[in-house]
Amino acid sequence: MKRILTTAAALAAAASGAHAGGVERSSQSVAILFEEGRYTELSFGSFSPDISGTAFGASSGDMAPSFTSYSLGYKMDVGDRMDFALVIDQPIGADVDYPAGTFYPLAGSTAKLTSSAITALLRYQFGGNISAIGGLRYETVKGVVALPGYTLSTNNDRELGYVVGVAWEKPEIAARVALTYNSSITHSLEALELGAIETTFDTEVPQSVNLEFQTGIAKDTLLFGSIRWVDWSVFDISPPIYTSPPGSGPLVAYPKDRVTYNLGIGRRFNETWSGAVLVGYEPSDGELSGNLGPTDGYKSIGLAATYSLANMKITGGVRYVDVGDTTTNILGGNFTDNSGVGLGVKVGYTF
Repeated sequence: MKRILTTAAALAAAASGAHAGGVERSSQSVAILFEEGRYTELSFGSFSPDISGTAFGASSGDMAPSFTSYSLGYKMDVGDRMDFALVIDQPIGADVDYPAGTFYPLAGSTAKLTSSAITALLRYQFGGNISAIGGLRYETVKGVVALPGYTLSTNNDRELGYVVGVAWEKPEIAARVALTYNSSITHSLEALELGAIETTFDTEVPQSVNLEFQTGIAKDTLLFGSIRWVDWSVFDISPPIYTSPPGSGPLVAYPKDRVTYNLGIGRRFNETWSGAVLVGYEPSDGELSGNLGPTDGYKSIGLAATYSLANMKITGGVRYVDVGDTTTNILGGNFTDNSGVGLGVKVGYTF
């Protein structure tokens, strides 16, 4: 059953940034804490979206370039009751590139948001299959924007947040439930607007709650999934020059929070091979979207396979994402019939 579990993680990596709420690129899972013994893993994901729309009869062209992501994790036992894990990943990100040479109002506009995070986690096991989870997250963010008549670049700002949670397990049936809370992290960004004006502003990477679960439902068969809530309604990028005069609106903002659902079934075929299928769903909110993120919810389906050899597990996954339709808030752009394909690979090693 342990070999089945990695397929779910690989599928998550394959669909990272698959237009989940806001600018999310990582689900901030704590699953690595439950690996046995000393363990390390390396994941790579690639997502190729096809996002286009029209406004005033002009086509935007595909404005969402392909991107890659990675994560690195290490886990070790600390005595009989405690586990420690260190995870490096990219919690948020955005890539926008409206093709130049068209009549679309934002033709030639670009934007890029990058981040990295180091998260240190501890799990302490009490009696009765209950454990407590806690940790710290050190996060870095940076942004660059170029719109018609406006530019913005920020520094690399570094801030600290925290993680707390609780878990319950029943190993006899491979059952586990983990509930974790990730704090918000407020970044005070130093910016250069219009190429010459130095300004400062705050942006809050929102708090979130993760519910991850799994249970055996038959011999060599596992049901698993997750429910994730993110407080995206507090996320706001409002550089002083861009938002002057007051009331002109933020550069990026989201009207509502988001809840994302994943549910899958994994099965071990033999001592070497296992596989899984996973469906995902994020409801649309029906609100107007920003021009730098013209999507609204999604549906997805993914497949993965894991090959086990001695102490190594190699997992590959693919995921198709049906991106939700939306209308943009400034130009009245209409974005429909969009999609994306994610690929991921994860290598895990126990030693």
